[in-house]
Amino acid sequence: MKKSGYDVIIIGGGQAGIPLAHALAAAGKQVALIERENLGGSCVNFGCTPTKAAIASARVAHLARRATEFGLRVSQVEVDFPAVLERAKSIALESRTSLENDLKETGNPQLIRGQAKLTGKNEQNLFQIQVGADVLTAKQVVLNTGTRSVIPKIEGLEKVKFIDAGNWLENKELPAHLVIIGGSYIGLEMCQFYRRMGSRVTVIEGSPRIASREDEDVSEALQTILEGEGIDFCLSAKVFRVESKNGGIVVTIDEKSDSQTIAASHLFIAVGRKPNTDDLGLESVGVKMDERGIVGVDERLATNIEGVWAAGDIRGGFQFTHTAWDDYRILESQMVGDKSRTTKRIVPYAMFTDPELGRVGMTEKEARENGVDFKISRYEMKSNGKAREIGESVGFIKVLSDAKTEKIIGAAVLANEGAELVHGYVDLMNADASFIVLRDAVHIHPTLAEAVQSAVKSL
Repeated sequence: MKKSGYDVIIIGGGQAGIPLAHALAAAGKQVALIERENLGGSCVNFGCTPTKAAIASARVAHLARRATEFGLRVSQVEVDFPAVLERAKSIALESRTSLENDLKETGNPQLIRGQAKLTGKNEQNLFQIQVGADVLTAKQVVLNTGTRSVIPKIEGLEKVKFIDAGNWLENKELPAHLVIIGGSYIGLEMCQFYRRMGSRVTVIEGSPRIASREDEDVSEALQTILEGEGIDFCLSAKVFRVESKNGGIVVTIDEKSDSQTIAASHLFIAVGRKPNTDDLGLESVGVKMDERGIVGVDERLATNIEGVWAAGDIRGGFQFTHTAWDDYRILESQMVGDKSRTTKRIVPYAMFTDPELGRVGMTEKEARENGVDFKISRYEMKSNGKAREIGESVGFIKVLSDAKTEKIIGAAVLANEGAELVHGYVDLMNADASFIVLRDAVHIHPTLAEAVQSAVKSL
């Protein structure tokens, strides 16, 4: 039976909300978890889980086409695109079903379906949350509503059917020619996926280079790799019109003042994410947000209103599944623990192109801009025995260390399994240890992990 009063109401069943609900309930709090759509957030439903499953299929196709490099003959590679998407969807469904089953087994936390909206406080100074015709109350509220794709203001876009990060799984037709607007993390992962599936792909990016948050050598290497697979790039280009024509889509861009058009079969929008905070009624209790809808929080994830917390992508900063999950640990610590955990943390991330880019800490550009006295080392993956043996010698590792303390302050690993390998540096940074610890360790041969060690020797 649904109750009306709770100690804590969590709005949004994402990577922070679900484990937090279980943890608070285990600590003796009466908890309600409100979710209007699917449990698991963007990661489970259309982000991490299905995209990495689809990317795995694309990698198999790519390796099959390279069979002769390994002394094998594969006469033809046929892509069953709907089957690839179905596999990805089934893995996502399996994860979502597991989350739902866990919540079915207990009345606390209680799962409530529907759109939640704050409507102020009652005479007992409890927060009021409306869900459909019901009004629930809580002593504390946690916001975990995630983000959605930013849809840019482009002439004619409202009349054109397009793909984005939220609906790509439902588009079962393999594009003949896909134009992707946006050359950052989502756009680059998806451009390689569709290209390996068999689509012609053109990426349009407003900046002078792709992955502009990364150092120039990383961006340039990524572009070279992707161009080597037949992906086209239009950089420093602004899209100012799209229109349906002859059963396809015509994209008009202004590239360095020279207007040109690109005829495509499909369009993918990948220009960023927007917080789902515009329909939560946060103004009714005075929660502060910036002009983008990001909820302001302190290092404890507390908003400006006592008793209201925010977790996951809506709280600004790094927008990753692993940071959202760590937000749950911070909130558990703050709400029912010793209050020791905060957002003062080392956050690595990855771009799941092939090769992958694993990243942690400062870029070289950031270190220079901040006046850090640092040393830098670069190691080419072609020098690693295992990389050559498995035919994955493209890429490099770049490591930055503090010149005085000899501690790692940043690393970029553009390599096969780069998202795995970067954790060697992540763990060293969390241990606040010198790179000498890694340099003097004994690593198994032959392994890619030897490259992680080799990259610090010249420091």
